[in-house]
Amino acid sequence: MGRILLIVAAVVLAFFLLGSVLGFLFGLLKWALIIGLVAVVATFAAKLFRSSKARG
Repeated sequence: MGRILLIVAAVVLAFFLLGSVLGFLFGLLKWALIIGLVAVVATFAAKLFRSSKARG
């Protein structure tokens, strides 16, 4: 009986740790996507303004 409870406790603890790790990884992924999107928009805006000044 004690061994079964220990296994159940280990499984529950593993799910808690897995949830924390996945939450951290998805948080990092979210911030990487946000920073990448900002970089792409800034690059596009810089090219747009540079090309409009060359025409002007």
